Amino acid sequence: MKLIVAGLMVLVVGGTALGGGLLTAQQADGEFAGWKTFHEKAGAKTSDVWRLQPGGVLVCKGQPRGYLYTEAAYSNFVLRLEWRYPAGTKAGKGGALVRMTGEHSIWPRCLECQLNQGAAGDFWAIRGYEVAGPADRLKLTPQSAFGTLRHLKRLADAEKPAGEWNVHEAVVDGPTITQTLNGVLVNRATGCEVVAGKILLTAEGTEIHFRNIRLEVK
Repeated sequence: MKLIVAGLMVLVVGGTALGGGLLTAQQADGEFAGWKTFHEKAGAKTSDVWRLQPGGVLVCKGQPRGYLYTEAAYSNFVLRLEWRYPAGTKAGKGGALVRMTGEHSIWPRCLECQLNQGAAGDFWAIRGYEVAGPADRLKLTPQSAFGTLRHLKRLADAEKPAGEWNVHEAVVDGPTITQTLNGVLVNRATGCEVVAGKILLTAEGTEIHFRNIRLEVK
């Protein structure tokens, strides 16, 4: 078993959780060890969008749009994190994307764990990523600006109001991926494409905060 501190998260190899959430300091150049960023605006820097605050809160100001992504690729894992929107936010947008492969773009090929206000817990399979689920919750859009989309609606609403922290867990295990929000199972997808890919935290135009990011690799 090996514990790796990788910039913004505690990474546990061997299937056993070790310790609590840990955020290391942002480097002098604004980068984070083990992570890189993609921005829709050419020339944008990581620190233009992402800032680690005292106390370990990672603030994403949301603009320019893009994402923070792991340098390494992962297939089966448990991702745990806490997130919130600033108090007063009315239409906050954000997401945690898993199994991202292919070229970088605003919406790359991946499966999104939706964090948008009012829709937290939905799944969005983007650019043809394969996913299945009950017909009454699954909507297929074969032609879109982002390729084939599959939207698997959440089972329950468990999101807390803006200003309060939400506890999120994504269990990515072979063809099955689940989301738990604040202790409630909010979604379960089956038939998921099994591929090693990047893990992303998105910047979608509105401010969102993260803390206590943990990754347990199976």
